[in-house]
Amino acid sequence: MLLADAIASPVGGARLRPGRGEFIDIGGRRLRLVRAGPAAAQPLVLLECGAFGCAADWAVVQERLAARGLRSLAYDRAGLGYSDPGPTPRDGEAVIADLTALLAAAGETGPMVLVGHSMGGLFVRLFARRHPQAVLGVVLVDAVTPEIMEARLLAGAVHTYRGAMRIVGLGAGAGFMRPVALVIGDLIGLTGEASAEKRRIYGSRIHTRWAAEEVRRWPQTSIQARDAGSFDPALPMAVVTAGPERTRRRLKAIQAAPALASRHGYVDHVTDSNHANLLGVRFADPIVRGVEHVLAAAG
Repeated sequence: MLLADAIASPVGGARLRPGRGEFIDIGGRRLRLVRAGPAAAQPLVLLECGAFGCAADWAVVQERLAARGLRSLAYDRAGLGYSDPGPTPRDGEAVIADLTALLAAAGETGPMVLVGHSMGGLFVRLFARRHPQAVLGVVLVDAVTPEIMEARLLAGAVHTYRGAMRIVGLGAGAGFMRPVALVIGDLIGLTGEASAEKRRIYGSRIHTRWAAEEVRRWPQTSIQARDAGSFDPALPMAVVTAGPERTRRRLKAIQAAPALASRHGYVDHVTDSNHANLLGVRFADPIVRGVEHVLAAAG
């Protein structure tokens, strides 16, 4: 565990300092979380970001959930965003152990709705199987499932992405992500401080290094999520995917499967969106509707 890296300045030599959220100690290291919505509202909506993501990714969704009287929590996984790094390997088991400790330290015991974007879908599945008593339902947002690794072409795409991100991670120390972040640091379409925060984090060598480590462990995390078992069919489920259903039919079918297997399933293909901007100002509402579907089905 390299806590010194968390203190060293990843951006321009100065330590990253969040303008939003709070730090929670989980036993000698801190994770940053951002809560939004009425403090007493139940249940909690827990937001899990995808690869190379952070709490800022969910800023628009959190604003819209709060406007509907719903309380949410987004956080930076270990080494990502403003959070201290954690011990390796950074696979699903490590992430879920951190998340469990974070929720306990923050006094969040459930019930909760889990929302996972992209690779966050693997962590959500693992958490739901580890803590079924705390979970009311799940929303998967253009999410990865373990079954993707069983489809040859899709698995090949994952391994290609892993290889590319390994190179990115190895080169992070050179600082090349800082100028890149100015151009593509916020493809989501965030606003205000969240957008600035996303760009700062995207340019961070520490964030890049540990995000690449998570991606490197994708196959192990996928196996862990698969071995934990499928979602309980009684669990209300919403699947929100990017782009029209007629494209990438194999991927779309795999993504939709958890909702189709649920007794209270819901699928929404957001035609004009893409993988990133599905979380942003233009397309966040379908995610909120997915949460509302789960809450209505959960009664």
